[in-house]
Amino acid sequence: MIRLLRATWDRVSIYLPIILMGVLALGTYWLVRSTPVFEAPSPDQPAKHEPDYFMHQFSVKTFDTSGRLKSEIFGTEARHYPDTDTLEIDKARIRSFSNKGRLTTATANQALTNSDNSEVQLIGNALVVRDPFVEPSGETIPRMSYHGEFLHAYMDTEIVKSHKPVELIRGNDRFTANSMEFDNVDQIMQLHGRVRGTLVPDPKK
Repeated sequence: MIRLLRATWDRVSIYLPIILMGVLALGTYWLVRSTPVFEAPSPDQPAKHEPDYFMHQFSVKTFDTSGRLKSEIFGTEARHYPDTDTLEIDKARIRSFSNKGRLTTATANQALTNSDNSEVQLIGNALVVRDPFVEPSGETIPRMSYHGEFLHAYMDTEIVKSHKPVELIRGNDRFTANSMEFDNVDQIMQLHGRVRGTLVPDPKK
């Protein structure tokens, strides 16, 4: 019996290395299949110029830190673009108050505003109107309006620019030009191209 067991063990021991190698190979295969694969991080994709939300028949108000109304925007539809943080508005109507409380209104077929509505591009039948006001010195500054197919208005600094033909009316005076820039705070007007103007004397002077 002992001799039979020894003979059997001798035969098995001959194949033992092969059996162990087979078990090791199966274990390695199982380990490879079970180990999770970590993919290399993909490079950041550039942001696409696509709207992330829409608004219909809307009104949006913004306030300054003291709670004072700073601006109010109306429109038939608006699209927000996160890559530029801008709002594109159809049939826009905007009311904006400067730091001194001066009211400026703007309308256009389409408008493009930045995040705080301090900068507005008006496209198509664009009109910007600044209400008359009285300076601390007592001087009355007349109503001012700008009209053209494109106007770029900086609401806080009261600057209006256009690289396209524009009509500017200040009180009873009227000017037209191929392009213009007007700084209402410093009262500096720059008209370029074909400039025409009509000045009406103030009957009170």
